[in-house]
Amino acid sequence: MPDSSQPSEKPQPIVRPILVRKQEPKESPAKLESQDEAPAPNPPAIASNATPHPSTATPQPSAATPQPSAATPQPSAATSQPSAATSQPSAATPQPSAATPHPSAATPILVGTRRVNLVQAYSNEDDRGFQLFDIAIADAPPWLLSILAHLIILIGLGLRMLPDLVDPAVMLEVVYIDKLGDELDTGLLQLPSDRILEVVEPVLSEDDVPEEDPLAAPPDISPVENPTNQSSKIKALTIGMALSGREKGMKKALLAAYGGTDTTESAVIRGLEWLKRNQDRDGMWSLIGKYSQGAPTENRAAATAMALLAFQGHGSTHKSGPYQSVVARGWNGLIKKQDAEGNFFFTGGHHHRLYTHAQATIALCELYGMTKDETLKLPAEKALSYCFSSQSPQGGWRYSPGGTSDTSVTGWFVMALQSGRMAGLTVPGINLDRISAYLDTATTDDGTRYAYMPGQSDTLSMTAEGLLCRQYLGWKQTDPRLVQGLDYLVRNPISFADMDVYYWYYCTQAMHHMGGQHWNKWNSVLRQSIPEEQLKTGNERGSWEPSRDRHGHLGGRLYTTCLCVYMLEVYYRHLPIYKHQLN
Repeated sequence: MPDSSQPSEKPQPIVRPILVRKQEPKESPAKLESQDEAPAPNPPAIASNATPHPSTATPQPSAATPQPSAATPQPSAATSQPSAATSQPSAATPQPSAATPHPSAATPILVGTRRVNLVQAYSNEDDRGFQLFDIAIADAPPWLLSILAHLIILIGLGLRMLPDLVDPAVMLEVVYIDKLGDELDTGLLQLPSDRILEVVEPVLSEDDVPEEDPLAAPPDISPVENPTNQSSKIKALTIGMALSGREKGMKKALLAAYGGTDTTESAVIRGLEWLKRNQDRDGMWSLIGKYSQGAPTENRAAATAMALLAFQGHGSTHKSGPYQSVVARGWNGLIKKQDAEGNFFFTGGHHHRLYTHAQATIALCELYGMTKDETLKLPAEKALSYCFSSQSPQGGWRYSPGGTSDTSVTGWFVMALQSGRMAGLTVPGINLDRISAYLDTATTDDGTRYAYMPGQSDTLSMTAEGLLCRQYLGWKQTDPRLVQGLDYLVRNPISFADMDVYYWYYCTQAMHHMGGQHWNKWNSVLRQSIPEEQLKTGNERGSWEPSRDRHGHLGGRLYTTCLCVYMLEVYYRHLPIYKHQLN
């Protein structure tokens, strides 16, 4: 072995020899001897590009194999077993015998200025992996490490953003729904006899004495000998409760129960906002207005009454509600127009007179019924008295007090008297009987269809108005005349190709009271087509165009808008009379 203390003339690569226990196939003695007798190669220079090449059995130094320097231990050339001098490692490095098959000698590889051994001993596979990883990191170029680092960062950011890109799983329940709006609820309204309605806010009774069952049937009335003189003095809560659907908690329940949607209710709000924007400084409204396409004739009392009916139908009064201040200002202006006889008409066309009074009476009686404000009771009673005194000998009403009758004006007065009954005010039965007698003369088909005046042809609008009057005047839900009449009307649904809000308004009420398939079919069109045609933009947003309507040229924009709002409030404006036995 050369003396390791003598320095080499040239700087040599650093060598990390590690003993490897590598299992090799046994070789014949002849092959081993040929390997031992091979001449030792000369050491190459550091800058040599020669590549070490191990043999298939034992590493065989070739001409290109680096020659160990004087400082490097040399294997014995003559023995197949490690000699005494080489069996023990020297003070510097271990010296395995060149002829020893186990472990075999490892050939170092030049990497830069370091020499590492590819074959090393490991206690287990984990150590081997860590060792190779350390070597790879130590010898990797900087640009490769930079790429790996950036790749790891990008992968991490991608994984972090992945949950935001994937929608969470949603369980859907498939139900029938219109293309506009969402169904609030498909269940039927459960009456208190089945269960107590659960609402967010309590439903306040309009009566002083609390009732356990406010929707109960009216008490039995003892028969009298002369029914035509009977006065409607029933104090049962069923009539008064007809207006209770407008209260916040009840309104939400009824809207869901009878097929309203968030779209219908949103359209109501937009309509009320349009009316609010067009209220005059004195609190009243105008048929002509500052809006476009107003009526040709002014009638501020009628315009104010119609606007107030829209706000009250939504649940606002002069005392409460989201439009409380609007209603209060409106009534401050309108109540001053009532004269000593109770009449509200003061200006307008001659044919407006009784239309105006009937509409104002409906609004006043509703307000009293909703609030029980005692200051309103006397004005309401005076308004009803004027209704009674102006009734025609034929049993209905038309343009002048005590004159002839037509079905159109008569329908508004039926609603006025019914509103008085809902408010708990006295309505003599004789006046109701006289209305029924007039309707008997206006029918064209034994009660199934109705004309504008007796002797004329029936129309859709007059048939709808006549059948609604019959419902309020006591016809049973199963009356064949009523069923056949509504069958006829339901075959003529809402269509803006032939716009007639007057017909739709009365038919909507009659269908709602009837319920069942009649109401479902009618409402399936109502709740979609009416909101669709409402203006969504511009100065007149929230209103409905009057130009296409049959009577829009007479009533103007306020008229068409109010009647459309009434229709969309139908779900809670009045409780169905047959469902709650209100007729």
